Amino acid sequence: MDQPFVARASLRKRALALGGLCLVIGLVMACPIGVAAGGENGDAGLLLIIPVVMLAFALPVGLQLWLVSSGGPVLAAGPAGLWIKTRPTRGQAIWLPWEAVEQIYRRRWGLEKLLCVKARDPRAGAGLGAFTALDAGMQQALFGTGFTATLNFADRSEQEIMAAVLRHSAGRCRVA
Repeated sequence: MDQPFVARASLRKRALALGGLCLVIGLVMACPIGVAAGGENGDAGLLLIIPVVMLAFALPVGLQLWLVSSGGPVLAAGPAGLWIKTRPTRGQAIWLPWEAVEQIYRRRWGLEKLLCVKARDPRAGAGLGAFTALDAGMQQALFGTGFTATLNFADRSEQEIMAAVLRHSAGRCRVA
């Protein structure tokens, strides 16, 4: 990206959050199994279930980490407009000149804070493929737009991202 401001997904931040979540879920699952194995008639073989379940849980989480964190920047902004990912996974993005942006706002989904970009033309992003249409449709239902970028799992801080968007948009769209 040759834009003045580029924000990329941070694998480190997302891995720490998801790793911590996996650890808590693993401990919650391990406690009853450990109690059952340690009882009077307990079977120590039950303890082998814990690493198997954690591994089975870690594989899809690792895949999700790779999908979300790979594929290029999540947001790039400059004086003429911005690039924003059209899918939460992989690297497809769309260019929107500032005049084509109606509103930029923030939303929260669980642990994730998102920058949402609403285009003036509801057909923006049409023709980008079936999987993008599916992802955008789900995002549209949840956030009011199909164009979102992470704020708290990026390599830049939320304040940096919002300051850059505000500076580069120069009042040509509403930023909330």
